[in-house]
Amino acid sequence: QVQLVESGGGSVQAGGSLKLSCAASGYISSRCGMGWYRQAPGKERELVSSISRDGTTAYSDSVQGRFTISQDNAKNTLYLQMNSLKTEDTAVYYCAAEEFVNEWCGWAYWGQGTQVTVSS
Repeated sequence: QVQLVESGGGSVQAGGSLKLSCAASGYISSRCGMGWYRQAPGKERELVSSISRDGTTAYSDSVQGRFTISQDNAKNTLYLQMNSLKTEDTAVYYCAAEEFVNEWCGWAYWGQGTQVTVSS
């Protein structure tokens, strides 16, 4: 069973930075990736960034150029460096991992979430 535990959330003023961490335990297929989702009040959960096991990254338009996703495979840890934070980045951030099932990868595991609050 995969467990994902996030840390590093908090409150920061606009323009500031935070770094989220996600410690993963259990088996995660080497074929699949991990990522960060977020959900703001009254909004749907959205994919912020993802990274494949070979290090290929992707970002949503809203965070491109400000956020950086990275991973330390030796420590089974995923990171999200968030710079130039905006008030609209306020949300609960979730670490997520894919599972390889039936020849494809799909999002299957989620952390408990960590709150990020950006004030003006």
